[in-house]
Amino acid sequence: MHDSPAAEAEPLSHGLKQRHLTMLGLGGVIGAGLFVGSGAGIAVAGPGIVLSYLIAGALAMLVMRMLGEMSAAMPASGAFSVHAERALGRWAGFSVGWLYWFMLVVVLAVEATGAAEIANGWAPGVPQWSWVLIFMVVFTAANLAAVKNFGEFEFWFAALKVGAIVLFLVLGLLAIFGVLPDTDPVGLSNLTGQGGFLPHGWSGVVSGVLAVVFAFGGLEVVTIAAAETEDPARNIARAVRSAVWRILFFYVGSMLVIVTVLPWTAMKPGLSPYVAVLDSIGVRSAGQIMNIVVFVALLSALNANLYGSSRMVFSLAERGEAPKGLLKITAGGVPRRAVLASVAFGFVSVLLNLKWPDTVFLYMLNAVGAVLLFVWGLIAVSQLRLRRRIEHESPERLTLRMWGFPWLTWVALAGIGGVLVLMLTDDASRPQVLWSTGATGAVLAVAGVREWRARRRRA
Repeated sequence: MHDSPAAEAEPLSHGLKQRHLTMLGLGGVIGAGLFVGSGAGIAVAGPGIVLSYLIAGALAMLVMRMLGEMSAAMPASGAFSVHAERALGRWAGFSVGWLYWFMLVVVLAVEATGAAEIANGWAPGVPQWSWVLIFMVVFTAANLAAVKNFGEFEFWFAALKVGAIVLFLVLGLLAIFGVLPDTDPVGLSNLTGQGGFLPHGWSGVVSGVLAVVFAFGGLEVVTIAAAETEDPARNIARAVRSAVWRILFFYVGSMLVIVTVLPWTAMKPGLSPYVAVLDSIGVRSAGQIMNIVVFVALLSALNANLYGSSRMVFSLAERGEAPKGLLKITAGGVPRRAVLASVAFGFVSVLLNLKWPDTVFLYMLNAVGAVLLFVWGLIAVSQLRLRRRIEHESPERLTLRMWGFPWLTWVALAGIGGVLVLMLTDDASRPQVLWSTGATGAVLAVAGVREWRARRRRA
């Protein structure tokens, strides 16, 4: 275990710029979960979905602030895996690193398959598996090239998504005030009609939190990428500050526009609420426009997850928690074997998703369903331990501080625990918690055996 909080020199390239990092923070989170999945949250919470997003967003903000504090003080490509190892021991770094890697390569299959389904709708003559192959080859090439190429890919992907949301917010506000042609002011009637602002009471808001909290997953990649910038400590602080506030604005602002323009009861299952709003205000081909945005969002997330998984497994190899053969770096500073290992497992996940989507792959998806919450929990515990140590040994490294320490850290931990309890009481979510707990238990068992063997060797 590393006792010193001092940052260690990263052998990887430093080709990412501040603008890449900021957009990565935005792009890693704004995905299909927002554009399509938010409809499920509106169905259970009604207009109260705005409060659900505020609560879930506040929890994500606290976690990112903690992670930002540790990453600014100790930048590393393994981010929270490295922090967990320094705070709690090798078993913690090993466990959280491998769980996060497994989660990314499984989710990568969902994104590749989703993007292939949309592309197949545009070009039915090309088989779905061919599209998956094309996407995986293109993004493998992008990740094997210099890291600045990955940054450029992600920058423009994220810029398109951000631009789409800003345009949506502008059109929505114009519709609310009746400025658009052939429209009357909507007013606030949709927020208070159809059962009021909380048609299902606070239990609906709580159920909404459960539906939307995972939409905030992906922000963590910023702290992984920060290690490949020229000035990691300063850049991570700036990226965390800006990304979290902007995402909260985009998410909450979008939901407020959606439930103000249309009655929440008008939302159709499976149809993007964004499409419903654009259709209602007369935007032609709204469905096709949103299809393009979702397509870009899926490819952007695929790109970011491939990057994050390769850097996490590389960091594990650096610390002896993964095969040393993964440490091979190209002349451009890219961990080539780590990228290929992540792609290879991602390919296996995609094949399982295409062949057995309702059996084998469903079990894998359930096994990572609650892993994000376990990772967030370990981030909070690590921050509780490391903050005191950094204050004692090198307080000048605390360029970004967690608000209200330690009380807000405990609030975040309680919030994470509350969401897990809610998932256990929800029939649809319970299998995810149980399977994820099983997967976590298996990884912890491997970590325990490794620790026991290491002690025997030392003895």
